This record gives sequence, C-alpha cells and structure tokens, in this order.
Amino acid sequence: MDNQGVEHLVARLRAIGRDDERIEAKTCATTLSADVWETVSAFANTDGGTLLLGLDEREGFEPCPSFDLDRVLSQFVEGMGDGGGHGGRLTHPPQYRPTTAVVDGIPILAVDIAENAVGLKPCYITRRAVHGGSYKRVGDKDLRLSMTEIFEMQTATMISEADRRVVDDVQIDDLDETLVDRYVEAHAGSRALAGIDQGDRAAALRRLNVTAPGGGVRFAALLTMGRYPQQHFPQMLIDVAVHPYPDRATARSSTRFVDRRLCEGPLADMVDQAVETVARNLRTYSTVEGTGRVDQLEVPREVLREAVANAVLHREYSPPFQGQPISVDVFPDRIEVASPGGLWGGKTVATLANGQSRCRNATLLQILRKLPLSGKPGSVVEGNGTGVEFMRNQMSAQALPEPHYRAAPDLVTLTLGRHATEFPENRTWLAAVAHRDLTRHEQIVAMMARQFPVLTVELVRDMLQLDSDDVRSVLADLTHDGVLRKDPDGWRRTNAEPMAGKRRARPSPDTVLDVLSPSDARSIREIAELTGLSVGTLRPLLKRLVDDGRISPTAPPTSKHRRYVRASPPPRG
Repeated sequence: MDNQGVEHLVARLRAIGRDDERIEAKTCATTLSADVWETVSAFANTDGGTLLLGLDEREGFEPCPSFDLDRVLSQFVEGMGDGGGHGGRLTHPPQYRPTTAVVDGIPILAVDIAENAVGLKPCYITRRAVHGGSYKRVGDKDLRLSMTEIFEMQTATMISEADRRVVDDVQIDDLDETLVDRYVEAHAGSRALAGIDQGDRAAALRRLNVTAPGGGVRFAALLTMGRYPQQHFPQMLIDVAVHPYPDRATARSSTRFVDRRLCEGPLADMVDQAVETVARNLRTYSTVEGTGRVDQLEVPREVLREAVANAVLHREYSPPFQGQPISVDVFPDRIEVASPGGLWGGKTVATLANGQSRCRNATLLQILRKLPLSGKPGSVVEGNGTGVEFMRNQMSAQALPEPHYRAAPDLVTLTLGRHATEFPENRTWLAAVAHRDLTRHEQIVAMMARQFPVLTVELVRDMLQLDSDDVRSVLADLTHDGVLRKDPDGWRRTNAEPMAGKRRARPSPDTVLDVLSPSDARSIREIAELTGLSVGTLRPLLKRLVDDGRISPTAPPTSKHRRYVRASPPPRG
C-alpha cells in the first residue's frame, strides 16, 4: 500500500469517526498493546484488514508525535515470529506487509494483514490457547470465536464422519421399510450390489451404508429413512416461520408469526413440508401462455426446493450442531434459509457457483442421490454442483435479485428476494419517492436500497445479472430522481422526505420536442442533459413520441448509435 492509499484509509476513519471491519487504528507510541494481537487474529480469521499504528483514535485519528516507528515495527515483526527470537505470539500467523507512511507530516506504520487460507484457521494467540485466543472481526470489534466456529475452522477440509456413525439405541425396525426397499431397489443390477445374493438383505444394507458391519443403523440412514428421526434427535428438523414485517423484532405489532411449522420426519418429507409452507405464504401471479393462463409463485417453487434441499445436504451434523435446526424465515421482501455449519472444503461465497461439487456429508449425499421420491420422479438432491447456478438462472428469469449468500464460520444464510415491489407498503414508498413509473430493474434496485446499507455496482450487477454499464445507468437515474444518493463508498437510500405521498406531475412531451430538430440527431444522454430529465424518465416518453410519429429514431432500439430527430411536418396540400 502506498502513502496515498494510507491517507485514504485515514480520511475514511476520520469521516466515520471510528474503526471499521477492515481498518483498525492503535496509538502504540513506543510499545505494542496486547490487543494488537487480538486484531491480527481477527483479521486473519475473517477477511483480512489493515492495522494503522501510530494513530490516536481519541484525538480524531491524529498521528502520535511520540510514535517510535522503528521500535514498534521491530516488536511487531518479532511477535509475528520473524524476528529471530524464540517464536512469535501467534499460532498460524498470517501473511503481512508493513508500510511506512506519512500522515500530516508525521510517520505512522501501516500493516496489511492477509486472511488465512482454509486449513490455517483459526489464527490464535498461542499463550491463550485456541479457545481463549481466537478472534473474528465484526464491525470495528474483535470478538472471540465460539466453540462451534472454531470447530468449523478446524474441520473445514475434513470429510465429516458424523453421517456415518452408528446411532445408539436405533434398530433396523426404526427405519421405514418402504423407504428402505425403495432405496435398495434403486441399486438393482448396479455395481453397488455386485456379488451379493439377491436374498441377502443384510449384506445389501451394509454395502449401501444403511447399516454398519455390526448391524447398527448409520446416522445418514436414520435421517433419510427413519420412521421418526426426531425421536432420537429432536432438533433435526426445519423450522419455517412467516414474519409480518421485514424485521424479526418490531414494535409495530404483537404478532410474532403469520404462520409457523416445524417440519419433521425423514429428510425428503421435511423438504416437502418446508417448501409447501413457504409456497402457501407467497403470492401467485397469472401469466398467459398460448391460449391459457398459468399460475406462478413469485419465487419459483424449484428455487425454493433447491434452497431447502441444499441446506439439508450441506449442513453440519456433528454433535456440536445437533441441537440446531435449519431455519427458513419468510419476510415480506425476502426468504432466508439458514443452515448450521460453515462453508466446507475451501468453498467461498465467490466460488459457490463454479460447478464443483463439494460436500462434507459424503454418506448422506450417497443416499440422497439414489433414494427415489415418493410418487414422483427424481431424488432429493443431484449433488453435481449446479444448484446455485440453477437458482441464479431461475431468479434472473423472473427479474428477481440473484440469490445472496452470507457465510459466517458456523452458519450459512441464503437470501432469496421476493417481488417486494408488489406489496402495498413498498408500492406506497416507491410512489412517494419517485416522480415517474420506475422500470422493473429500477424498482428492484430501489428496494435493495431498503435492505442493504450501501449499494455498489458490483453488488447490483451480481444480484441482477446485469451489465455493469446498465447498472450504472440505473443507479444514475435513481440518483437523479432523488431515490438514491451517491456517497464515497456507494449508493444509499435517500433521506429526503417524499412529497407528502403525492406523485409529481409527469414531464410534458413538449420538453423533449423543444430540444430536437429535424436535422440534428441527439442521443438519449444528450436529451437528458438538455432537459434535466433522467434517462429512466425519458425512455417511456421517447417511445410514446416515436409511436405517435412525432419523433424518429435513427437506429434500432438495441443499437448504441440510436439517436432521435424531430419528425418533419407533412407537406401542405
């Protein structure tokens, strides 16, 4: 990082008045404080970050005149284990890069801390041991990792044995015989049962991982084929809750849930129950196909099933997590599916859709791939790594935001956006803040601004699968219309008050006609600059004028060279 980059970070801290999730300032005039190592651990275990040593937060992030840069740098290098001493302060120390910078004429030390790779987490303060010295970064704070978070980091590359273990007090009679028969029949004639006599059911069940060599029932078989798995594991269920407002805790109503269901039974039944419960609380839209009408859920049913099935397959089933259900929360503007356990096998949010299938629960995957569904074709999961891309394509086809993942060390949450613009409260808000009819993408981006604290081109592009230039155009139009405001770090929902809930007058066609002539062709951007109208406002207005024959386009609608001229009046008699 160069000096200009450091100055930018300092300016950011001064603007917001505190540290943030990626930047931590500490005075450390002559000696490193003990909490420096907590921050290094937190950055290494989260997303990396930058330490700014020699800045005094209490004095508005002013540089400390007495800062001894050489001494502090030596202490830091030695603490990282690179000083030639008897070892550093940390186990699994991260990669780092120190930079000397000058702020307001006084030198400080900037240290970029890299995130540790999977398999090298957690980074922890050695003398406090792993459970007392492991930290994560949350906002501007360094918080201790929980036991489950540490467990997930330590096992992030290890195939879980939880689904293979034999469950005490469970006998073969605790399994649904019909499901077992269906599973065995699905392997008829396959290599899986090669060499086993057709009548040797016990051998077949051992080969197919239903039972262990000693005859005990495996955990994965109980979950998928058990008559009632919750007898032994009461929290191995899916908790579906439908909330009346966009947040869980609200003072607007004493009603906590509109609908709620604890989905129990074997995994396939749980998935079916969860999907049906969510579906009955979504809106249905009718579309015309051919000569008939087709009813469609606002969020495709196939996406709901894929989301819930993925949570069932990829969740953590090890003992520390067996008291935690999968949760599905339905809000007016979104659906959240939370799965216990972190991402596994080196997967990150950025690589979830790369087509590479990785699953910590290998035995469970083996069963779910082959166990036929009751009364319908297919199985619960395919396990070929295409589920996330499938959901993206389905959501994009409905002009819905792209599925959004958040990954904590011990919890993965998938958010599916709904057609929030259809709800009365949101329609009222959109009508109040916009003085025109917004396009579908503009409506979705406006609603995203109510959900996310800040919008960036990258976030909107990834969620809506739009070209970056199209995203910038939408953001610019919404900013021009006062729906959004542009800040240094992105776009935010405007704080401006709506015009008493009344829509402003629509722009007159004469406003456009006045800046056009039959000879000088102008682009939509040029017309916007001349009229003061946004591009989004102009698009329907220009279309109407073209349809009326009052202006003429110079190129097809998809051409980037499209211009407009005023139509010449017809010659007189």
